[in-house]
Amino acid sequence: MTGDYLKLLAIWAALVLAGYLLSVVFNPFAFFTVIIFSAILPAAGLLAATLIVALKPLLVRYALARPNARSSHRIPTPQGGGIAVVGAALIAMALAFTILDLPHHFLRAFVIVAAASILLSVVGAVDDIRPLPASLRLILQIGAVAAIVTTSGLRVLPDSFPLVVEQAFLILGGVWFVNLVNFMDGLDWITVAEMVPVTGAIAMLGLVAGTPILVGLVALALCGALLGFAPFNKPVARLFLGDVGSLPIGLLVGWMLLQLAGTGALTAAILLPLYYLMDATITLLRRLARREKVWEAHRSHFYQKATDNGFSALEVSAHVFGLNLALAGLAAMTLLWPSAAVQIAALTAGLVLVGLVLRRFARSHPEIVR
Repeated sequence: MTGDYLKLLAIWAALVLAGYLLSVVFNPFAFFTVIIFSAILPAAGLLAATLIVALKPLLVRYALARPNARSSHRIPTPQGGGIAVVGAALIAMALAFTILDLPHHFLRAFVIVAAASILLSVVGAVDDIRPLPASLRLILQIGAVAAIVTTSGLRVLPDSFPLVVEQAFLILGGVWFVNLVNFMDGLDWITVAEMVPVTGAIAMLGLVAGTPILVGLVALALCGALLGFAPFNKPVARLFLGDVGSLPIGLLVGWMLLQLAGTGALTAAILLPLYYLMDATITLLRRLARREKVWEAHRSHFYQKATDNGFSALEVSAHVFGLNLALAGLAAMTLLWPSAAVQIAALTAGLVLVGLVLRRFARSHPEIVR
């Protein structure tokens, strides 16, 4: 466990160094701001780890996930680690508001996002213990996403689109994103492998795109909390996020991506979560074509097929992590060179890279073939 946290400390140092370099290149006056913000990541990570240690006996007793035909684990494992992850991120943000002199409108925006996240945490906690009707879950998710979209004041599509049409589109997309993050949280470390690069990229690229400081703070807090959770979810996992974590994490990351897209960086906002978007969406369309009940648990995702085809959980997560680093690099390109040609080329490259990984997951492991 100590070795795992030393590795995480090295990752944190690398992220801080990258932030320093970006601030010097693009905005030298932001150098000291980066120094202050860099403390949020380890603080959230330490808090998440502390909360997990404190809560784990209760989770073992009341929130034990027992394996079934659709599970990726073989022994009963406690779930609900998302309580610590989301709680640590929100507490770290509350401390940031206490320490930093942030504008008042940031507090209003954060309260709305935090309240919506807590609502989905409660929905997920109840669903982890006693499954809720799909219709009730959907209504509550729509309410949480709609509260964020309608109060954001952001436009992503051209002004020629009526506001009500755009907001309906964003609410629909936000609900789908919340659910797909939940669907994809079915393998040890996969959410960490996906969301740590995404949140880290949002924090750093926000300096270039001009997202509000609040977005960078939330990204760092959630990234740190996920890193604090990572050693407990390392294959073979001793703790799962559960719906109590995956639902609000989907909401928080979706809100950050909306903020990034609102600066005009729509291509970057699509590229960062592109693996999750493609895996979940293609799987959904295939299940609809087979007339399956899409709201029921299954093992049809590409990452699940990968484990059936001989890939270990660690290998799958390593593929996802490396792919997301590449997608973050492509997203950075679209911000540094915002021409239409670069946007199209980067998005095309991202689609090809994700397609290659999905194709690899859908085939037998190379060692098995040999």
